[in-house]
Amino acid sequence: MPAHRSWTPSGPYDLVRNLSVLRRGPGDPAFQVSADGAVWRASRTPQGAGTIRLVRRGEAVEAQAWGPGADWLLDHLPALLGAEDDPSAFTPRHRLVHQAHRRHPGLRLIRTGLVLESLIPSILEQKVTSDEAYRGWRLLLQRHGEPAPGPAERLRVMPEPRAWALIPSWEWHRAGVDAKRSSAILRAVRAARRLEEATAMDLAAASARLQAIPGIGPWTAAETLQRSNGTPDAITVGDLHLPKIIGYALTGERGTDDAAMLQLLAPYAGQRHRAARLILLSGRVPPRRAPRFSVRDFRAI
Repeated sequence: MPAHRSWTPSGPYDLVRNLSVLRRGPGDPAFQVSADGAVWRASRTPQGAGTIRLVRRGEAVEAQAWGPGADWLLDHLPALLGAEDDPSAFTPRHRLVHQAHRRHPGLRLIRTGLVLESLIPSILEQKVTSDEAYRGWRLLLQRHGEPAPGPAERLRVMPEPRAWALIPSWEWHRAGVDAKRSSAILRAVRAARRLEEATAMDLAAASARLQAIPGIGPWTAAETLQRSNGTPDAITVGDLHLPKIIGYALTGERGTDDAAMLQLLAPYAGQRHRAARLILLSGRVPPRRAPRFSVRDFRAI
């Protein structure tokens, strides 16, 4: 029988949107949204594999959990749903941001309390298209993960650190993951315990802890800590698209770089990640001038 818990947010709350930051593309084996609007998530917790199902019932969010990690997932339920987030600390400084803030009052920054489960897919997303990264994550979990506890048949739990370390080189190649990214993942899982300690650190210390691993830079650290720590100021630097989107949304100009993006977001110091989320939710993006990057197939190399 699954364990149960519930949590009632204060004010508006958007369950699927808030948790969707954990989904790594369509077909993510560790994340599903069912037809009834329930969110299913499989995790590798400090207590072992666990599955959690979350659904709105009136004003509350009801949770069921299965597996050795069930109690851990339920104990961390409020943080996962954004209870530690304080949206009242945010003040919009641009009309577009104000409008997005008003249209999305249920936005909360979630906190999983788990570093590796966000770090590994973030490493996979380094310097490749989203489709390439999502495919690699999907194939690695399907071949090397384990079936998630509970009734969700297609859900998979990512491998434990030792199992990641035992994946042979040709399996990384088969998943389309080049040696640079696979090597960074192998270094990360060897330091798993030290990396998981970052969930109790402030942004600067947590970012430094992650970046002490070769192959993990500011982009990867920010993408990880946004999810594991729910850090409202963890703005992603080094992204191919984000500066251009933010620059165009706030100024109407193209070609914004990281330095200019940080200048534009300076009024949101302490809340720059939240500001970026709202800007992305506004839907104001520069019109495409060039075709999308084609997906490279490293398996053919």
